Amino acid sequence: MTERQLHLGAFMRPVSLHTGAWRYPGSYPDANFNFAHIVAFAKKLEAAKFDAFFMADHLAVLNMPEEALKRSHTVTSFEPFTLLSAIAALTSRIGLVATASTTFDEPYHVARRFASLDHISGGRAGWNIVTTSNPDAALNFGLDAHVAHGERHERAREFYDVVTGLWDSFDDDAFIRDIESGAFFDPAKLHALNHKGTELSVRGPLNIARPPQGWPVIVQAGQSDPGRQLAAETAEVVFCSPRDLPSGQALYADIKGRMGKVGRNPDHLKILPAAFVVIGDTLEEARAKRAHLDGLVHYDSAIASLSIALGHDASKFDPDLPLPEVPETNASKTGREQVLKLAVQESLTVRQLAQRYGGYSGLAFVGTPQRIADQMAEWLHEGGSDGFNVVFPYLPQGLDDVVERLVPELQRRGLFRSKYEGATLRDHLGLPRPRSRYA
Repeated sequence: MTERQLHLGAFMRPVSLHTGAWRYPGSYPDANFNFAHIVAFAKKLEAAKFDAFFMADHLAVLNMPEEALKRSHTVTSFEPFTLLSAIAALTSRIGLVATASTTFDEPYHVARRFASLDHISGGRAGWNIVTTSNPDAALNFGLDAHVAHGERHERAREFYDVVTGLWDSFDDDAFIRDIESGAFFDPAKLHALNHKGTELSVRGPLNIARPPQGWPVIVQAGQSDPGRQLAAETAEVVFCSPRDLPSGQALYADIKGRMGKVGRNPDHLKILPAAFVVIGDTLEEARAKRAHLDGLVHYDSAIASLSIALGHDASKFDPDLPLPEVPETNASKTGREQVLKLAVQESLTVRQLAQRYGGYSGLAFVGTPQRIADQMAEWLHEGGSDGFNVVFPYLPQGLDDVVERLVPELQRRGLFRSKYEGATLRDHLGLPRPRSRYA
C-alpha cells in the first residue's frame, strides 16, 4: 500500500472545459444543462470514491463575440447552490464544492448558503473563493467598470474573515432544546461578530447553526502572487493550472512554504491542479481522440477563447504570425502570463495559440490508464500535487473512461481509496475540523 494517496475532484461546471465536448460523437449535447445527466454523473463519481464534485460559476455570459458565443455549450448553466442542494439529497458521501464571488456578493449571503448546504449534505460542502475576472460581470451588478485587481484581493481577504466568523456565530452545543424549561438554545453560546473593516461592516450573528464541518472546506483557485498569499493564509484546497511538473513543483513549494510563515501546517492544504484526461487502449488511440476533439473547435470560438485568456481582443491579430506585444489589462494576470509563456516556449502563431485555447490548453494526461497512473504518481511523489481536479474531455464517455478504467488502476496500485473512510468532505481530504474562535 502506498503511504500517500491521490485526492481526486471532478470539475463539473461546465461538465467539460473543452469547447468541442458537446459535438463529440456519442456525447450528450445538453450535458451541461440536463439535470438527469448531471445527477447520473455525480452518482458515478461517488461510486468511484471521488473526493468532490466541483461547480465553477459565472456571473455573466462569457465575454466573447456572438459568432463564438453561439458555439459555446456553457452559455446556459445551473446556479450552483440550487443544483448542489438537489444533488445532496441524491448522494451520500461525495463532497459538493461551489464557487461564490467575494467581489459581487455579500458575506452574510455566502455564509448562509454554505452553512445551509453543509447541513443539508451532512457535512460535504466546500466554498471556492473567487474574485471574478470577467469584466462583464460588473455590468450585471450596478457597476460601469470592473473593480481593480488589487482591490478585489483586499476585499477577498476581509470577506473570508467575515464569513468564517459568521459560521462561528453559534457554539456547537448551543441548541439544548430543553422541553421542560422551554429553552431552545443557550443565549450565552450565541455570538455577534460586530465586524467593521475597510471594505465590510457586518454585525451578525448568522441565523443558522454552526455547520457540521465547523466551516465548509475553504477552496481557492488562482495562481497570481496575491492569490498564492491568500491561499497560504486561508485555503484548505487549491485548484490551480500548472502546465507541467516543474511548474507544479514550483507552485506547490511556494504556497506550502508561505504557510509556515503564517503559522499554518502545510499538511492542512491540498493542492489539486486541473488535469484533462483522455484515455485510449493505446497512446496512439488516445491522441487520435484528442485530435478529433480539437478538430471540432470552430476558429470563431478559438480566437474568442484566446482573447479571454489575454484580456485583449485577439481577433485583429494576423493569425499566421507570432503573437504581438499585448498590453496589460484589468483581467486575470495569471491567464495572460500563461498565454505569453506558451507562445514563446512552443513558438506558436496566433492561429495555433487560438486552437489550443479554443479546446483545452492546460495540463493534459493522454494515454492508456497505466501511462496516466504513472504520470499522476510522479506528480504525487515528486512534490507537484496532492491529487488532481479532473477535467473530462466529453460526457459521458470521457467520465466513464476515468471511473471505469483509470480509477481501478490507481486503486490497484494503492494510489487511490477503494472506500470512503469518513462521511464529510474534511474526512475525505484529511483536514481537521476548525475550532470556533469562541471555544
